[in-house]
Amino acid sequence: MRTTLGIIGFGEVGGIFGRGLKEKPGVQAVHAWDLKFTGATAEQARAAASKDGITAAPDMAALCASADLLVSAVTASNTFAVAEEAARHVRPGSVFLDLNSASPGTKQRAARLLEAAGARYVEAGVMTSVPPYGIRVPMLLGGAHAASLADTLVAWGMDAKVVSDQLGIASAIKMSRSIMIKGLEALVVESYTNARRYGVEDHVLPTLKETFPQIDWDKQGAYFFSRVVQHGKRRAEEMRESANTVLEGGFAPLMASAIAEKQDWVAGLAREGVFDGIDAKSPWQDYADRLIAHADKAT
Repeated sequence: MRTTLGIIGFGEVGGIFGRGLKEKPGVQAVHAWDLKFTGATAEQARAAASKDGITAAPDMAALCASADLLVSAVTASNTFAVAEEAARHVRPGSVFLDLNSASPGTKQRAARLLEAAGARYVEAGVMTSVPPYGIRVPMLLGGAHAASLADTLVAWGMDAKVVSDQLGIASAIKMSRSIMIKGLEALVVESYTNARRYGVEDHVLPTLKETFPQIDWDKQGAYFFSRVVQHGKRRAEEMRESANTVLEGGFAPLMASAIAEKQDWVAGLAREGVFDGIDAKSPWQDYADRLIAHADKAT
């Protein structure tokens, strides 16, 4: 069976999946739709997609008309809006794979819309950062149609595992993990910068190494800082969905909400240029010094 893929959201993740799957057995073509295909840089964005062997669709309706398997790879805050729009155009019998970092409730609401339109909805919990793994990033699938899709994805060389035929389980796993991982990032940014401000980092980090000797706290700290600076906005959106997950479970999302605010704050400073000239290879102290200088300037 020949399959045409439709990628919704041709950013970092959508691009990786589109390029990685276009030559897999049974994949006839890969089409993509992204808002940037209609903006001021539309011509450049479409040309970049074409260079990758991806056909840029003119709109969501055209993408849905051409695709047998739709893959939604947008930001967390756009998860439901994209599903809502796709439901107006999706072809009955097509499969909708939702990769987005959203709460179980958001995924369930999206599924109801798409399945009412005749599509087969499958949720995915992408369990770590995509770029190092490419299409082999570990993902957990859920929903009534997850098992049949998993067979196809595994045949394409993907690391897809079905965890439940019920929607929401894969997302609950993903969101619970995100609270911990993004929380560690936020804690490191705050703890390390505070220690740097008081000139006590040479006392603080050795105690962390003593308690958790398996972690290189200098190296891990630099990595956490760089990821928050680079992807803080996207991480903040994911953490708000994590907060929704906690709320849906009947608890006050005190930590998840705070993590979202911290991630968003750092991302805002990055947009202002506070970290310009620092890259992923820079030590954590460079990031902390910029935050301290920004605080001094603000006062």
